[in-house]
Amino acid sequence: MSIDVNNESGTEVDEQAILDIARYALARMRIHPLSELSVIVVDADAMEQLHIQWMDLPGPTDVMSFPMDELRPPAKDDEEPPQGLLGDIVLCPEVAKKQGEEAPTQHSMDEELQLLAVHGLLHLLGYDHEEPDEKAEMFGLQAAIVDGWRAEKGLTGPSPAPTVS
Repeated sequence: MSIDVNNESGTEVDEQAILDIARYALARMRIHPLSELSVIVVDADAMEQLHIQWMDLPGPTDVMSFPMDELRPPAKDDEEPPQGLLGDIVLCPEVAKKQGEEAPTQHSMDEELQLLAVHGLLHLLGYDHEEPDEKAEMFGLQAAIVDGWRAEKGLTGPSPAPTVS
């Protein structure tokens, strides 16, 4: 799995944890091991520009996803996953810090970035949360991935509650 994490934000973030949880999520979703993913960490000004340019919405947001080859997890266990470019996930630590502090189960900026990395990855894989049934599926899968990764790492305490909507 080729995953690049590029921190352009000027904020110190746990890049290794972002890389680890992305790798865990891709393996769990059975994405081809030669697929490629890029994670870019940007400041609030850069995220706001992307948010305006691509969503026509003001202000910075927490995570944005830009799919490339529209890869999807294999439908069947014996199906060979396709190889390709997943795309880019863009994260904003300033928004993540605020969301972590305001979440019902307060957590760190890095924990929020890990959650957002999984959220962005699921968007790259075609998941969405516009409709209630889609939201239940995506957020359930997101929680299962984050919880599984945390358990594998031996991390204790409650997992971050979803703060993205």
